[in-house]
Amino acid sequence: MGKRRHYSASFKFKIVLEAISGEKTESEVARAYGVHPVTLSKWKKTFLEEGARVFGGDDVVKEKDQQIAKLEQMLGKKEVELALLKNFFPED
Repeated sequence: MGKRRHYSASFKFKIVLEAISGEKTESEVARAYGVHPVTLSKWKKTFLEEGARVFGGDDVVKEKDQQIAKLEQMLGKKEVELALLKNFFPED
């Protein structure tokens, strides 16, 4: 059995765009780059299903910033609680 090859994201992107352009068949594109046609089909399917996420960046960043702010607020509350507990139960 052969060694599994790993391809960079930019390489996959380039090949998928070429396959989507329609100038060549998927088989021709796959052969030109030495990629199995089934592999190219999987990349293309993934690209078409998840490509919209690329344009949703601002919303994702905003959502993550809100999560971070909420977690920081929770952490601050826990630090206050811990400080109060230390006052009620001082270490000997």
